Order: sequence, then C-alpha cells, then structure tokens
Amino acid sequence: MRDDIEAVLDQMAEKLRSRLPDDAAIIGIYTGGVWVAEALQRRLDLETEAGQVDISFYRDDFTRIGLHPQVRASHIPFDVDNRHILLVDDVLHTGRTIRAALNEIFDYGRPAQITLAVLVDRDGRELPIQADVVGMYQPLQSGEQIKLTGPEPLRLEIRQQQGADSPA
Repeated sequence: MRDDIEAVLDQMAEKLRSRLPDDAAIIGIYTGGVWVAEALQRRLDLETEAGQVDISFYRDDFTRIGLHPQVRASHIPFDVDNRHILLVDDVLHTGRTIRAALNEIFDYGRPAQITLAVLVDRDGRELPIQADVVGMYQPLQSGEQIKLTGPEPLRLEIRQQQGADSPA
C-alpha cells in the first residue's frame, strides 16, 4: 500500500481537473470522505464551500453489521439543483455507503451530474457502483479492513476486522 497519501491526492486532483466544470461543488461523506474532500477542495481551488453528508439514516445494513451510528447533521451550503457535484469517500467497498449518500443528496435537490471519487477502491462490491476517479486499488485478505485516520495527517491502516465474517 502506498504510504504517501499526499501524492495520491495530488494524482486524484489532476484527474478531476479535466472532468469538473468551473461551478462544481464538492461533498464529502462523514468522516473519512470529508477529510479527503477537504484535501481535494484545496488542490482543486473550488470556490464553493465543501458540503458534508451523514448517511446514517439511509444505511440499510446497520442492524446486520452491528453498528450503532453516531448521527451528525448533513451540511450542504449550496444549491444542489442542476449543479455538478463531486461526491467523495475514503473507501469504496460494498457500495452501500455511496447509495445512501446519493439518497441524502437527492433530498436536497436534483444535481445535473455526480462524479464519484474515492481514495481507495477495494473488493467486495454488493451494488453496481463504481468510482469515476480512484486514488488506489487495495484488495484485502479475508478478515482485513482498511481504515483512514486523520485528518492531519491522513494515514491508511489495514486492520484485522472484529468478527471477521461480517462485511464493513
């Protein structure tokens, strides 16, 4: 795994520059996605304040995986209607977090387009969701999970999953 997250973020920003119109706005998914979105926002010089979404009320698998979410308020400080949105998350695994984030965003309006950028794409997709821009691909062994810590500095760690038979 690459240790230099800053270089990965630089590469992601370079790929995104050609994809984003001038009026694009960025939304990060709590918490790791917000950290990555803030780092990309600085690199892309986007004028609009970054938004953050909490997908807790939209998850369909919390009871199955035994998580008890800490709910935060979503904050989208711009009009979503007809806007190009850059949706950012730290790790794309099953696709359920992205599906939940899309539901939350559509509660605010109907974007013209959504581009998905993720720092890490790992195996285990359960829904037909793929990122438009990926920082790195990281296949994991059974029982492993990847965790972004931060926000300063951002670091990726591979950890043994508690209850290794349940997906993250």
